[in-house]
Amino acid sequence: MTHPSQVPAPERPFGDLPLPPATLANLEQLGYASMTPIQAASLPLALAGHDLIAQAKTGSGKTAAFALVLLAKLERSTAGVQAVVLCPTRELADQVSTEIRRIARADQNVKVLTLCGGTPIRPQLARLQHGAHVVVGTPGRILDHLKRGSLRLDAVRTLVLDEADRMLDLGFFDDIASVVKRCPAARQTLLFSATYPEGIARLSRQFLREPHEIKLLERPGQAQIHQRFYRVDERERLEVAARLLEHYRPQRTLAFCNTKQRCRDVQAFLAERDIVTLALHGDLEQRDRDQVLVQFANRSCSVLVATDVAARGLDIAQLEAVVNVEITPDPEVHVHRIGRTGRVDQEGWALSLVSAPEMPRVARIEDAQGEPLEWHTVGELGRASRKPLVPPMVTLQILGGRKDKIRPGDVLGALTSAGGFRADQVGKISVNEFATYVAVERTIARAAFEKLSAGQVKGRSVKVHLLRASPG
Repeated sequence: MTHPSQVPAPERPFGDLPLPPATLANLEQLGYASMTPIQAASLPLALAGHDLIAQAKTGSGKTAAFALVLLAKLERSTAGVQAVVLCPTRELADQVSTEIRRIARADQNVKVLTLCGGTPIRPQLARLQHGAHVVVGTPGRILDHLKRGSLRLDAVRTLVLDEADRMLDLGFFDDIASVVKRCPAARQTLLFSATYPEGIARLSRQFLREPHEIKLLERPGQAQIHQRFYRVDERERLEVAARLLEHYRPQRTLAFCNTKQRCRDVQAFLAERDIVTLALHGDLEQRDRDQVLVQFANRSCSVLVATDVAARGLDIAQLEAVVNVEITPDPEVHVHRIGRTGRVDQEGWALSLVSAPEMPRVARIEDAQGEPLEWHTVGELGRASRKPLVPPMVTLQILGGRKDKIRPGDVLGALTSAGGFRADQVGKISVNEFATYVAVERTIARAAFEKLSAGQVKGRSVKVHLLRASPG
């Protein structure tokens, strides 16, 4: 069970919290005048011992929030690691470690150790022998130390999952689960995430106890879906669908059709307009379906054209638009279609094309919604840009997966340490049984393909394919 909590508006001083005078004095020296909204909402609950799920982006002050909590719970005289912070990348782990040391500088006895992949393990082994109160690191490297026996977590009191959505993007769910299971059941768990994909709920159900949920809203109000209906002649339906995409230019769109043949027609038409498109329908084999879903989920495809049956159960975060190329006969299905955009306090577009024979279906939708629909004309779109609508990422397929004991950290390390690319240029990593898919920024796709093809993953050469949605 979660306990939703809204972020309080008034500024509050850190002196309102049950923190030691030395800590408060240090915070003042560091320039922490008053709590940020996420600190004001999370600190009283976390200091009282509650588990938390907190929605907070970089720069919101979340690091100081969980640092103050884990430091408050440390028992200086007790040996063993008492706090663990899991981060998606080495760069973030370094930043977090630095911030914890700054906040802890009033107490010279606190030892903070960073354990990340992409750096030699031998120096880490040496430092672990001298002990640490707080360990900050990436899931893969911490799991390596646990397997070696160089790290024990049976004294952990506080576990922090920082940027949990990014860790899920990089495919670290299994590694996170393995690390969490090595921690005592009686620990406190604090989960921070900028978005709320399904994996966050799964983490919460498995590893948090009665968590309080805090959402830091960037603007007031609920998620907004802007619905617009356009009258079209049947002969111009596909042309108008393309014009809508070229006018609104959403980064990721789910386009609904009523039949498999219409899906194929729309995909072919959009591809001719240089709109990077994939189709999802019942004629696809499971392997092809998996590849389509991976590419759409990791932002390697601008438009996914799908039937309602094929899209069932599909949960994609940050979907900017839904286009109803055809109107469904069922008003409930229409609501389900458009509800896939505008999630997690984000705005979204729901654009519907309506021919004359479909007007009775639209009337049923209007009756079900209980308010007038918003109609627009195609002429309002003006002259749309014919600039290609291409996604920001490209997917690389590595022939090798769980059967070959490949882990997300192996792929990330091959790209960042050996390949020389930045971690923020790497997107989602999905490890399947026999294949691994990694999204990289479009600008480095060819170079990343060549580096992986010429290099090694987990100490061996691998075959790599560059997957391209239509058009190539």
